[in-house]
Amino acid sequence: MAPSKKLVIVESPAKAKTIGKYLGDGYEVMASVGHVRDLAHPRDLPADMKKGPSGKFGIDLENDFAPYYVTTDRGKKTVADLKRAAKTASEILLATDEDREGEAIAWHLLEVLKPSVPVKRMVFHEITQDSITEATNKTRELDVALVDAQETRRILDRLYGFEVSPVLWRRVSGAKSAGRVQSPALRLIVDRELERRAFVTASYSDIEAVVHKTTGEKFTVALSRLDGRRVASGRDFSEEGKLTSDAVLLQEEQAEALQTVLRQPSVAPTVLSVEPKPYTRRPAAPFTTSTLQQEAGRKLRFSAQQTMSIAQGLYENGHITYMRTDSVSLSSQAISAARAAATELYGAKSVPGEPRLYKGKSKNAQEAHEAVRPAGDRFATPSSLSSVLRSDELKLYDLIWKRTVASQMVDAKGETVTVTLEATPLPDSDFTSAQFTASGTVLTERGFLQAYQEGSDEDASTETESDDDALLPKVAVGESLTISDVLAKAHTTQPPARYTEASLVKALEEKGIGRPSTYASIISVIIDRGYVVRRGSALVPQWIAFPVTRLLHERFSDLVDYDYTAGLEEDLDSIARGETKRGEWLHRFYFGDDKNRGLKKVAEDATEEIDARELNTLEISPTINLRVGKYGPFLEVTDTETGEVRNVNLPPELAPDELTPERAQELADAPPVVDRVLGVDPATGRDIVAKKGRFGPYVTEVLPEPEEPPAIEDAPKKKKKVAAEKPKTASIFQSMDLETIDLETALRLLALPREVGVDPESGEMITAQNGRYGPYLKKGTDTRSLDSEEKIFEIDLEGALARYLEPKYAGRRQASALKTFEADPVSGKPILLKDGRFGPYVTDGEVNATVPRGMPIDELDFEQAVQLIADKRAKGPAPKRAVKKKAPAKKATAKNTTTKTVSKAGAKKTAAAKSGKPKSLTITEAAD
Repeated sequence: MAPSKKLVIVESPAKAKTIGKYLGDGYEVMASVGHVRDLAHPRDLPADMKKGPSGKFGIDLENDFAPYYVTTDRGKKTVADLKRAAKTASEILLATDEDREGEAIAWHLLEVLKPSVPVKRMVFHEITQDSITEATNKTRELDVALVDAQETRRILDRLYGFEVSPVLWRRVSGAKSAGRVQSPALRLIVDRELERRAFVTASYSDIEAVVHKTTGEKFTVALSRLDGRRVASGRDFSEEGKLTSDAVLLQEEQAEALQTVLRQPSVAPTVLSVEPKPYTRRPAAPFTTSTLQQEAGRKLRFSAQQTMSIAQGLYENGHITYMRTDSVSLSSQAISAARAAATELYGAKSVPGEPRLYKGKSKNAQEAHEAVRPAGDRFATPSSLSSVLRSDELKLYDLIWKRTVASQMVDAKGETVTVTLEATPLPDSDFTSAQFTASGTVLTERGFLQAYQEGSDEDASTETESDDDALLPKVAVGESLTISDVLAKAHTTQPPARYTEASLVKALEEKGIGRPSTYASIISVIIDRGYVVRRGSALVPQWIAFPVTRLLHERFSDLVDYDYTAGLEEDLDSIARGETKRGEWLHRFYFGDDKNRGLKKVAEDATEEIDARELNTLEISPTINLRVGKYGPFLEVTDTETGEVRNVNLPPELAPDELTPERAQELADAPPVVDRVLGVDPATGRDIVAKKGRFGPYVTEVLPEPEEPPAIEDAPKKKKKVAAEKPKTASIFQSMDLETIDLETALRLLALPREVGVDPESGEMITAQNGRYGPYLKKGTDTRSLDSEEKIFEIDLEGALARYLEPKYAGRRQASALKTFEADPVSGKPILLKDGRFGPYVTDGEVNATVPRGMPIDELDFEQAVQLIADKRAKGPAPKRAVKKKAPAKKATAKNTTTKTVSKAGAKKTAAAKSGKPKSLTITEAAD
């Protein structure tokens, strides 16, 4: 009999494979593939529980909020495999991630496996030989306080979603479910768009010029003062467009006049002052999860979800440390490795005498480990991994490597010089003197900038070649210079920038909303629910987000309040530290106490006296309102003379801040799309009309007016009902234009399906037609998709028979490409923009990603296409829908098919025994 092995359980197969290489033959490493159990949906509860205290949420409200867990469909096979392995194991090591989620996965595994052998918790922050070996020798018990915090968060989200979402569904057409952290994040985006809508632009001007020394050296200066008063710039205006300081507002006409004056040969500015100041810049701290997402967004154009997916792979394959962390600290081993790397590449003087130590500023620090850094006690250089990592992996690793090494290097030092010039007098001008300034920085020691420079949200789109500012020539006070290339520039103030993923992550972290591990999913959820779309790198709210946010803000004000949401995170931290009991906290949150009403009461009160029409209406002008309806947003226009109200469609690509009163009036005044008579059908004598309908343009025939019914006295006593005739109708192909379609084309469309020919083998007629999911061939009940709508008219019998020889689903609507881009950096295959049955999408042949509604496909560029595919790739395949099983016959009672267990995390044989984990009801289906 083979000797027993120790069973190590991790979350992912990739992680299991890497760890298995380090542990050797005495261990068997298996993956749980994430959670094997989840909180039961109320519809999946046993019949006897649906009417009890657990029936509404799958949570027993009367028993310390005990959750009712079910083994997932995917988890059943995993659990069965793990149980088989556990039977022959000498010991079980639960090696899931050391955070709340990982601790909860470990606890659930313990609950379902019920092992009879010792169970220990194995933790590590990097997957290297030394780290894994050390982790097997330094195991610990399960931290049930962390499990409590994760379970509380899961229950909290269930209570929130199930109480708040129904209110949204009833009052906002098309609204999806609400989320505890997603709703405040959406509010941030909507509030920013409202700020942009309310923003009033203001105009101002400035002047730039080039000045020359007698030696020929020159530099650029900017007008800073007129008659001793500072010249106004964009920062001197309020959002209402009003000047908020005593600065001189230079109008465009004044600037052009002053430009003319300054160009006169008699105007010769002199040096008024030269002010040198020492310049010092310190390196940024090593990456946390949040700053990694932000910087990858700025420098690499990665979405938060894409960043986390790539980082997960780097961690699981042993290249970086654990990527979900709030900590900026480095271990002594990492500090030594970073200093060694800097010394080797940039010399001994590139590192300070003492190691740099960093302290985090995060408002809510979770159970932090160490900053995100390269793994090991000697950092592999990016170039040494170029043949191992994919392109996107290498880019992210390079970013992490540079940031970590730079964090242990010396400051960048130099000198900043500011030169002030004055030109006076100014003939034929309203002003007597004009002052100009120029600044330049000279670095005497580049320090950490040799390795890395941090990006910024203000200019995430550009990278400068040099880290120095303009180099100024040496000038002396009183020195006379000549001026040339004077240029007056007119400017307008700009509204606050929309959030990008990077700046939203930064805002969420600053406000304490969510956790680093949740930022990517928060953004993904609000995009997937149709509340937000990406436009380039900006996050643009859709109109439906406005009534959703308004309802939540007015009726659930606390729940979307930023400080309140951050307070919930602090409470979860308290539970994780064992300072607060989960049951008491949940009872207070849901049922309330003397200080707050509780979620239950808030949700009940929220449904009272809500005017759904008013809620879904936004006033654009006194005569135009924007309405969010069942089929999307539209304008409601009131005629001031007649009082008549009519609806006007909105262009889907129009962003909310672009719908100004002027633009709305322009849309309202546009001539309405009227039915266009194409001609008469020679076969029926009926008019053929082209129309624009709710679901797109189409052609139809006009039925004749019905005959007058006979007089009452002549009517028969019993009249057989005759079904009303329906007009023939056909959708216009996407390649056709409503304004140019002709009668001949319309008649061909109305004549569909088209008979292609008879199959010589079966004798059945093959027809070509258009359907709900696109063009296809039909032969009896057998169908085949066609590549394009035009093929309906073009394909012949030979082509149709050839198509039927192919596998049925081999070419399901292989849509022709609307646009072709360069190769995807991951797959190396060209990216195509196609039009599918559910709308436009991009694909590299391996991953298909839908183009979000509201994103104009004509403006879709390569970077956006790469991001869409990367986001879809990061999500992984969609989970398969569970097939409902037929109810068992009465004889097959629940005893035979279902085993219910009420387990305490206090069972003596489990590692959770000593912590007193509260009851959890568990339902698992027995094997057949």
